[in-house]
Amino acid sequence: MTKPKWLAGNDLISLFQRIGRASLLLDLQDSHSGNMAVLWTDEKGEKKIVITSTGSQKGELEPEHICFISHDETDFGYYKASSESDIHAGVLALDGVHASMHCHTKNLNIVTLDDKDKPNQPDPFIPVDPLGFYHCKESIPIDWVKVPSGSPEMAAIIPKRLLQHPVTAIQTHGAFMRGRTLPETFFLASIAENSAYIVRLMGKLNININILCKKALKDHRSIFQYKPPEYTVNDDDVCDFLQEKELVKEFYKAGARIFESRISPFHTGSISIRGVNTMLYAPKAAMPRDIGGPLLEISLKEDISDNPEIRMHKVIYSNSDFQSVMHCYIPEAEAQARYIYPGESEPRDRIIAIDAEGSFLYPAIPVVSHDVDEETLLHLLHDYKVVVVKGGGVWSVGGQSISEVLHHPSSVREICYIRIGVIEQGLDLGKMEPKKAKRW
Repeated sequence: MTKPKWLAGNDLISLFQRIGRASLLLDLQDSHSGNMAVLWTDEKGEKKIVITSTGSQKGELEPEHICFISHDETDFGYYKASSESDIHAGVLALDGVHASMHCHTKNLNIVTLDDKDKPNQPDPFIPVDPLGFYHCKESIPIDWVKVPSGSPEMAAIIPKRLLQHPVTAIQTHGAFMRGRTLPETFFLASIAENSAYIVRLMGKLNININILCKKALKDHRSIFQYKPPEYTVNDDDVCDFLQEKELVKEFYKAGARIFESRISPFHTGSISIRGVNTMLYAPKAAMPRDIGGPLLEISLKEDISDNPEIRMHKVIYSNSDFQSVMHCYIPEAEAQARYIYPGESEPRDRIIAIDAEGSFLYPAIPVVSHDVDEETLLHLLHDYKVVVVKGGGVWSVGGQSISEVLHHPSSVREICYIRIGVIEQGLDLGKMEPKKAKRW
């Protein structure tokens, strides 16, 4: 194939590079694995598939690593189109789909393995966290194939699966996603892998995952706080307060830290700062440094059209003097909130830090049910500044500084991470908890 000139300009290649780097940061790929593709129309009006070359380093993509192919063309080899081009072509032929992605999602690979005789039909993966359950449409289909890499069997199965589901996976090989844009496919990859990581953590804590799956499928409202807002596209460059340069910088700094520290999956969670009559609001809090997300100015007055996420920010501000609010979906906190101590029958209403810094800053962190009422949540935020909601993420509040409010979810992740490690080692967690924290 003679590769055409880079007619799409710098924007498209830059997007491939930025998504590639971000996927490597999240450990969704190894140095050379996976592939990305989008539909693109050239100057003659002809549709082409723009796809990463086989064996290219997704974190170090250069223009020569991007291939332009037609729907019925395959071209393999060094610096040639991915060997799974036919799979992506089938996915991109689906109505409304303009981007596709394949990731070697390690956690999803692990939690969907089985040792049954082959061939067999593996069970679908059921997320037990709100992000995965809602955004992946309740389940991720898992298929076993004889040749799990670029095979005709995969090319037949994957587009059919993605016709009904936004994410599907091939056992031992990884996940495939489809979306309207490349960032949306990366969002789905992040969500799917995060959900699998939560299930792995719950397994370490001996939490009955099957019961949670059944409850979620029977009535999702019985375990989740609310349905997260739908993912929005083509709005990541929107900024309603460009003149506030220092604040814009602080939003992006916090967003990058949330993403890089895995405090919340890509483009999830939210950040806000109170103004006089408005709040400055980031609806996609976890923002890689070179991808970003929308920054909006929204009236503090409650509106019937507010989604549950925005409404919660407004409720907090209207009933307090807090100046900043942050909401994150911390996987370690989601798992820890459902942990049941040996000999007990229900999770406790608090998480107690056993590490030095955590126990100094947070003698206890309250844990509430998914159906907690607003008055109780507000009262706990007043007293503790941070609250873990089972099936609802972590809410935290602070003063004017975004950095101040960021400290809370960052600390919560570390506290929960260490507690899970203690349980994993078979140590007695109860003996290690400060006694005063049980009364605080």
